[in-house]
Amino acid sequence: MAITCGSFRLHTTAERFYIEPSDGGSVDVLVIDRVSTDMSLTVRSDVPLSAETMPICGVMGTIRLPAGLYLIVITKKTKVGDLLGHAVWKALNFDIISYKKTVLHLNDDQMQDNKTFLSMINSVLHTDGLYFATDYDLTHSLQRLANTSPDFQDMSLLERADQRFVWNGHLLREFMTQPELHKFVYPVIHGFITITSSSINGKVFEWIIISRRSCFRAGVRYYVRGIDSEGHAANFVETEQIVQYNSYKASFVQTRGSIPFFWSQRPNLKYKPKPQISKVVNHLDGFQRHFDSQVILYGKQVILNLINQKGSEKPLELAFDKMVTSLGNGMIKYVAFDFHKECSRMRWHRLQILLDTVSEIQDEFGYFLVDAEGKVLLNQEGTFRSNCMDCLDRTNVVQSLLAQRALQSQLQKMGFLQVGQKIEDQTDFEKIYKNAWADNADACAKQYAGTGALKTDFTRTGKRTVWGAVMDGWNSAIRYYKNNFSDGYRQDSIDLFLGNYAVDEADWTTPLHDPKDWKFLTLPIVMVVAFSMCIICLLMAGDTWTETLAYVLFWGTASILTGGLILFNGRDFVDAPKLVQKEKLD
Repeated sequence: MAITCGSFRLHTTAERFYIEPSDGGSVDVLVIDRVSTDMSLTVRSDVPLSAETMPICGVMGTIRLPAGLYLIVITKKTKVGDLLGHAVWKALNFDIISYKKTVLHLNDDQMQDNKTFLSMINSVLHTDGLYFATDYDLTHSLQRLANTSPDFQDMSLLERADQRFVWNGHLLREFMTQPELHKFVYPVIHGFITITSSSINGKVFEWIIISRRSCFRAGVRYYVRGIDSEGHAANFVETEQIVQYNSYKASFVQTRGSIPFFWSQRPNLKYKPKPQISKVVNHLDGFQRHFDSQVILYGKQVILNLINQKGSEKPLELAFDKMVTSLGNGMIKYVAFDFHKECSRMRWHRLQILLDTVSEIQDEFGYFLVDAEGKVLLNQEGTFRSNCMDCLDRTNVVQSLLAQRALQSQLQKMGFLQVGQKIEDQTDFEKIYKNAWADNADACAKQYAGTGALKTDFTRTGKRTVWGAVMDGWNSAIRYYKNNFSDGYRQDSIDLFLGNYAVDEADWTTPLHDPKDWKFLTLPIVMVVAFSMCIICLLMAGDTWTETLAYVLFWGTASILTGGLILFNGRDFVDAPKLVQKEKLD
């Protein structure tokens, strides 16, 4: 495999950027012309002594904004741990550097748009969970890497990466066309990685979770649901649990993803908007595309649908069941489990019902196992694809329990656990295990819903607590605010970063300037004034109680009516995406 340089020095002059490997592994220096934007290689002696120099940890890529091209570099990283002897890093800080030395060529509107776009890029870069390795392919599972050809092994990290999980793929589009430049860049994944050194019965091993978030149909909770025409599911995450002991390696892969047909759930100021199943598209076509790709990638599929089987979620459950039946694919099995009904009133022990239902299938699927000589002893023959409405809270609880069951078998096979011993009996490791899965839940939830996950008290402690319920209420309130009043901006940021929206320098206008309907300003002002007058009338009583009551009734009624009108026109008051019209994509 072509090795990517580990760290660099960025030399900047008025005409060029020079990116020089600082680890001595290469004599080549990458030159980027700030005027023509051409990229080529030179040698260290060509770097001007007058250039401003700063150390950088890597190159994320380039992006075009109204002011022109920008170079995005990683300026700070922290080591997560070693995966099979390869260092894994988490990117912490970034710098966005303009090719052009001034923005005076822009008019006022363009300057404001450029500032907004820069803020959007920064918001994605500083969403926790960007990881990379310079000499290891983080985009593929252990099993996929073990089943590759020699030609694949010789490719650069950029060429061989699974494009589903390369979050800087759009930023690296110019580098992709020049193979000689691949050693200066690497794929960055988005999600969660933890690498922990653990001990059971005196044997020390590495225990790892890697969650890879797909960049296809990526976005935020209520604006990206279901699938697109290519069969890519919203909030699709591949989670791999790895055990490494001496040269033995074992892994267990699960996936999660939005219910894979065409449906939406637009925010409208209501706490829980009603899901809408599209009536104008062929659901089965996209549904089949999705599962055809899943079977090719992962083998047999067991769908664990955890949504409610009554209320507003019931039509989704019925449609999902019907589509699996219509597809008639023997590689796909559908299991519906009403999580909220079964576990209501703190009856979390009833999750064992689901585990017992799928235990034989899980044993049949198995897991991936390699011995000390590198011989593959076992392959994982299928995966569990879990979903709830958001594929976050309920999904993570179930995934952690399935992963624990797989880990129990792996540790017994590798000689860590003796006959009759269980993971639950290993107090120190069980605490590490539960906290890591809860951290994974929080990371996935923050990236999609904007807050930490719900129900993590159960994942961390194995039981539901009153404090956990209180924190769930707090996180739910924050989710409500973000989903209604800031997620449009977050969705635009992701679309810009991933290239779903491309800035055209020749186009003097952008969709950012979206004029608001008259209701947007008028109704809230009327409601606030009416409510304030109602309070004032209560505090400053009139000459008679009938006069006071009349004023209170008048202003109170005005306040309630305006509030009702705002709720009725809820979609006009939420923060909606401007760059890409999601209704057209559904």
